[in-house]
Amino acid sequence: MRATVVCASNRAAAGVYEDTTGPVIVETLATLGFTVTGPVVVPDGEPVGEAVRRAVADGVDVVLTTGGTGLTPTDRTPEVTRALLDREVPGIAEAIRAYGVGHGVPTAALSRGLAGISGRTLVVNLPGSRGGVKDALAVLAPMLQHAVEQIAGSDH
Repeated sequence: MRATVVCASNRAAAGVYEDTTGPVIVETLATLGFTVTGPVVVPDGEPVGEAVRRAVADGVDVVLTTGGTGLTPTDRTPEVTRALLDREVPGIAEAIRAYGVGHGVPTAALSRGLAGISGRTLVVNLPGSRGGVKDALAVLAPMLQHAVEQIAGSDH
């Protein structure tokens, strides 16, 4: 199984600070048996779409993005992601938000992250905070392999 991690951060892409969420995702995916590319750090908006399109074209099984899912005017990751999806898988994003809220983080409900399938690749938007990423990975870890198998046409 192959995965790519894309970090949407205007400031990290500009070198203002170092991304700290991407490495957490890479480490978790590696422990789940994925061969991981990234984190690819790009400004939010269309550069995220370009990075996701490249990963899908490269045939990776999973693309996890981090950042750009909030309410600020520059948070554009869900919009560029939606344009790339063939089918949405809303239950994944709903479960991530519910997990955060259920674990005492009411602001988790403000995440606009999406999940869906582009070609044969599962794409999931994760929040941009380390806590949000860890919560999202707790939700994703038990289901990622099964989702990859289902997208590839495996039986239930």
